[in-house]
Amino acid sequence: MQQHDCSPLSDYIEYPEAEMLERSQDFYNQVKRRHSIRSFSDRPVDKEVIENCLKAAGTAPSGANHQPWHFVAVSSAGIKKKIREQAEFHERGFYEGRAGEEWLEALKDLGTDADKPYLEHAPWLIAIFSQKKGGITKVGSKGESEEDKKTNYYVHESVGIATGILITALHNAGLATLTHTPKPMSFLNKVCLRGDNERAYMLLIAGYPNKDATVPAHAQVKKSLEDIATFL
Repeated sequence: MQQHDCSPLSDYIEYPEAEMLERSQDFYNQVKRRHSIRSFSDRPVDKEVIENCLKAAGTAPSGANHQPWHFVAVSSAGIKKKIREQAEFHERGFYEGRAGEEWLEALKDLGTDADKPYLEHAPWLIAIFSQKKGGITKVGSKGESEEDKKTNYYVHESVGIATGILITALHNAGLATLTHTPKPMSFLNKVCLRGDNERAYMLLIAGYPNKDATVPAHAQVKKSLEDIATFL
């Protein structure tokens, strides 16, 4: 490797093989209880829980460590209402034909439609944005802040990994989630006051499941290990 500023790996923990196997099985048992739901309670969730989950997402690996993501956590009833109005407006066009027959047929088993009441009912919406440029804010020789505006790399991959960690962190905390990607999503930039350097990546709904929450049978069918992995 090239010369670079670094420090020893000091926080790695190695587990005995038996414990490693047990931990891997325990994690699988926990994460397989994660389900996307579409009926959320309006029961409040402490902001600090969301903050901790966002900090967990921020540990994700990224191209050149530029961390090309920004999360807008929305609890304001007024802003949630605006998001719902805009999302449903675009979703109506989607379900009325813009998506195409094949896509709409694929969604039938999930029972989805243009109505998105959970966008107002859930206590938190997290709008996830990817950033074209950025990097890490540096400190100049005189202590002043020098913002790095260089090109970000592997943006889609990096934000996808961070989003996966965020979903898992919210599930680990005891919350239910739903990924939502209205087409188009550009309205989120305006509603969430984000600039041209950012692109809406996903809207994540988070909160407690409502008593009537269900999981579509189709969503419970997961491919086998043989279908998703090859060992060479």
